[in-house]
Amino acid sequence: MTKQTLGLGTDLYNYLLRNSLREEEILSELRQETAKLPMSIMQISPEQGQFMALLIKILGAKKTLDIGVFTGYSSLVVALSLPDDGKIIACDISEEYTSMARIYWQRAGVADKIDLQLAPALETLDKLLAAGEAGTFDFAFIDADKANYENYYERSLELIRPGGLIAVDNVLWSGRVADPEVQDNQTSKIRAFNEKVHRDSRITLSLVPIADGLTLARKN
Repeated sequence: MTKQTLGLGTDLYNYLLRNSLREEEILSELRQETAKLPMSIMQISPEQGQFMALLIKILGAKKTLDIGVFTGYSSLVVALSLPDDGKIIACDISEEYTSMARIYWQRAGVADKIDLQLAPALETLDKLLAAGEAGTFDFAFIDADKANYENYYERSLELIRPGGLIAVDNVLWSGRVADPEVQDNQTSKIRAFNEKVHRDSRITLSLVPIADGLTLARKN
């Protein structure tokens, strides 16, 4: 995993940030506090967050999924881009990390937009499907345990509407997916997921080399 876009030297990456990034102060504060944590590598990059915010605006999204919350940056950046009546179902199992997220959501004035479900994400997604929520979401962001990427993707594909978008993080996995010598379980799972999505005729696909690789899958 990486907290900035792969393959860019320091000078060029800093130039990108200086000439593109418009990060709100509350987002910057959350990112800086998260950077102090031992697992800070799980934080998405600010340029990826800004890109996701743009996608939300383009989609005119109102109802979204955040599968893997961590300290809440992805939920916060999406919530700030949603209209006043927008809603996020946020899925995570960590009370510790999401307690930080709640503080920042509250400070940003978007806590009422975010419904945090502290439970295994598949349970939450299956409950949404059982409640008749299929085809009602505009956007889903997947950034959780890699072993379940395929399961999260399939549930999300059911839950989003035609024309809706699924964004999947870490699909380049710090470049390890392209190295045939790397055969650990997580890398193999991401490779298999990438190959599956590439063949999937139900979606229109682009793998964008931003941050650690972001797959965009538009439901046909």
